[in-house]
Amino acid sequence: MVTFLFASVFIVGLLAVALYCWQKPKQNHEQVLLPPSPQPRSLFSELDSEQLAASLDDEETQRAAIIERARSNDKSALREAHAIGDNEFYDVVLDLLVANVDSDSGLLALASYVTRKELPVNNTLAQAMLDLWMSAPDRSSTAKALHFAALADDARLYQSAVETAMQFWRDGRLADSTPNELKALFDGEFWILSARTRSSGAGFVLKRTLESARRELEAASAKQ
Repeated sequence: MVTFLFASVFIVGLLAVALYCWQKPKQNHEQVLLPPSPQPRSLFSELDSEQLAASLDDEETQRAAIIERARSNDKSALREAHAIGDNEFYDVVLDLLVANVDSDSGLLALASYVTRKELPVNNTLAQAMLDLWMSAPDRSSTAKALHFAALADDARLYQSAVETAMQFWRDGRLADSTPNELKALFDGEFWILSARTRSSGAGFVLKRTLESARRELEAASAKQ
């Protein structure tokens, strides 16, 4: 009986060891292997930084080339400057082109190029056109000067142009322009100004100037 009991315990022990040895490798195979942790990386990789630096260098090179062409009086540089989308840089290029103008015909050619290509007019070009107009005002040059003053989208500049035109008219220097023509010119060019400019504080002062000029011109027209 005792021998049978020891034999039973021995057999159970062997079965337990065998069961343990059988299950252990199976569990190892069933373990889920996780992928290695990714290496940490910065916001911009080294390659991205190199590409960004190269892009900036290319843009600086392009801008420098445009500036040189403007200094050489190449008007097409203005279109490329506008395509960049930087208003300040565009103004620099246009200022250079205006500064390089050496004749009235050269200024008119530049002004014509800007309007034909539907490019922005800045104060420098508009003031140059006003200066040209003031040297020899007539109906045609008055209309052109007022138009460029309006295209510059500066209420103060346009107000100054209207006041100058009114003074020329009072002095008899615009004898070929009737009061009604001037009134229509002032009102028509006013609407070229942007809504933001028309509704600004300077725009409010401009409206008062236009109203005063309108009354004076209407009174003069009634007397004719």
